[in-house]
Amino acid sequence: MKFIDLHCDTASMMYYKKQHLMKNYFSIDTEKLKKGNASAQFFAFFIDSKKLEIKKEFDNMYDNFMHEMESSSDICIAESYNDYKNNVLKKKISALLTIEEGQVLEGCMNNLYDAYEKGIRLITLTWNYENSIGYPNCRKEFMNLGLKEFGINLISEMNRLGVIIDTSHLSDGGFYDVAKFSRKPFAASHSNSREVRNHPRNLTDDMIRVLADKGGIMGLNYCNSFVGSEKITSIEGLINHVSHIVNVGGQEVIALGSDFDGIENEVEFKNPSHIDMFYTALQRKGYSDDFIDKLFYKNAERFIKDVL
Repeated sequence: MKFIDLHCDTASMMYYKKQHLMKNYFSIDTEKLKKGNASAQFFAFFIDSKKLEIKKEFDNMYDNFMHEMESSSDICIAESYNDYKNNVLKKKISALLTIEEGQVLEGCMNNLYDAYEKGIRLITLTWNYENSIGYPNCRKEFMNLGLKEFGINLISEMNRLGVIIDTSHLSDGGFYDVAKFSRKPFAASHSNSREVRNHPRNLTDDMIRVLADKGGIMGLNYCNSFVGSEKITSIEGLINHVSHIVNVGGQEVIALGSDFDGIENEVEFKNPSHIDMFYTALQRKGYSDDFIDKLFYKNAERFIKDVL
């Protein structure tokens, strides 16, 4: 059993809390990833654009993470599918670098090129604020608004370069614009089913079908308010979303997008080192090993190959 996780906020937490990548008190570090048999972890550089000089903060956070990578022998940066496969052969965990809050680009395409040169391979277009790309889904008046002109142009350049477009946090209108304008599959890296849990951060059944039709994936988010669990996110609650998403969009659309170190609640299996509890629970529910492997890593692996 191995797994790929499409989203965590560990890189930001390391920077702000002055902790290390190899071992820390967060949900994710290389020791826990190795124990859980991680194949790849997407690390998000999350910046609150209302509070900070956003580009400078990103650069500082990036430099801190790259410094930490130097002392972690079990993990290597992956900038392409070939990098990922080579890391698998070397028994190394792949670290894929992402930006959560597209305003880091400050509405300037040259900043996209700079991020690409730094190894950024996924950008979450918005967080919880309107930005130069589009609108978030956290406010009702934004939900039906689409991408701005820079956002539409950005989609084209991200496709050309091979940078994953991530619609988690994006307005519903923005999601449909991405589906309209993107020539490549795209992702909702850490979003669940809105039918199971009526939360604007989750995807409607129609959105799940559109994502699946485009060859995209959605990462199962462990946040209790998106799952519908009480204080601790339960495995049962996660399986409820898995079941519905598969019934709506098929087995190829779903992956893992924990949001570890970005969520405040506990999860029943604590951290990646105990993810086998989730695997076993799915087996007990009658899911085949082939499907569980798709959920845990095969769908994400295919998606990385298609886009990167």
